[in-house]
Amino acid sequence: MSSSAVEAAFTRDRAQVLATVIRLTGDWDLAEECVQEAFERALVSWPGSGTPANPGAWLTVTARRLALDQLRRAVTEAAKVRLLSATIEDAGTDDRLRLLFTCCHPALPFESRVALTLRTVAGLEVEQIAAAFLIPPATASQRITRAKQKIRNAGIPYRVPAPEHLHERLAGVLAVVYLTFNQGYSGNDRLAGEALRLGRLLAHLMPTETEVRGLLALMLLHQSRSPARHDDSGSLVTLEHQDRSLWDSDLATEGLSLLTGTPTPYQLQAEIAAVHARASSPAQTDWARIVHLYGMLLDVVRSPVVELNRAVAVAMAQGPGAALPLLDQLEGPLAGYYLLPATRADLLRRLGRHPEAAQHYTRALALAPTQAERDYLSGRLDQVTVGDP
Repeated sequence: MSSSAVEAAFTRDRAQVLATVIRLTGDWDLAEECVQEAFERALVSWPGSGTPANPGAWLTVTARRLALDQLRRAVTEAAKVRLLSATIEDAGTDDRLRLLFTCCHPALPFESRVALTLRTVAGLEVEQIAAAFLIPPATASQRITRAKQKIRNAGIPYRVPAPEHLHERLAGVLAVVYLTFNQGYSGNDRLAGEALRLGRLLAHLMPTETEVRGLLALMLLHQSRSPARHDDSGSLVTLEHQDRSLWDSDLATEGLSLLTGTPTPYQLQAEIAAVHARASSPAQTDWARIVHLYGMLLDVVRSPVVELNRAVAVAMAQGPGAALPLLDQLEGPLAGYYLLPATRADLLRRLGRHPEAAQHYTRALALAPTQAERDYLSGRLDQVTVGDP
């Protein structure tokens, strides 16, 4: 047997094993150390003895015993030994759900919630987290360390919130998952994949939560278009020019199956993505419905980014001239956001006002966060500069 069985178990079972050992010990660092050693022992043991029938249970027992051994060596930790040796209680709540809500506790800074979730639940290395968010590894490590210290020092409970606080806290968890997906969707496939895995985990653990289903649907529908987002040279391909035969129909079907028709933020965003998924070509897109859905979304989420997206839909439904005035009111709220000048430039280009378009493409180019987006904007700037419509 190769290490593939251990790798599969790492992907499938690590979060569950770690969550259980954290609950039993109350010590995040000890739990991570013991879970890591359990996987190292599996690499040595499984090739000779064979893969266990239940790899997750084998890893949990091994990590639990390792933790127990360490705590026994610490005389002052006698209470923890009694806790760890006791029969596991409250098994009705999945430990992974406890872990997610603890990592995303509102007492933690948002950046720390993201880093801790990716490190603890998703299992990403510190260097991977740092690279994904364009920060030094030392900064990512500090965020994780401080988050653990905050959990310990502030006595943040390792539990799922009470029902009366669940929806409030769930919004924070979903925000972490969606930020992770968006960061990955910009060019980090591993990060996008981890966000989808977290979304599926939440949907499995909380199957009746409409917004959990909405977020997972939204991510799946966006990810279904990922194979067509770049051409062979790596250049960004906009939605209207994508080869829809490359879209992943399985992901799209899975996403569509999660729609509930409930007018909640993630469900509405998923409904918008679904309009694109159902259109066989750009010309078949129901832009009037998208404008309507964005209007509904603005009723529940007052966001300048949503207003910008609605303006784009208006331009597609009614023409670029109808959308230009809608951008004027966003100059203040979206100052520094590259998609505002990029959108204005595109509308001006479509109206044949190339010198003005060039000014705004130049402005957007200076603000664009990724090389793929800068390359795309440079190409557009070249078009309007040389007069190519």
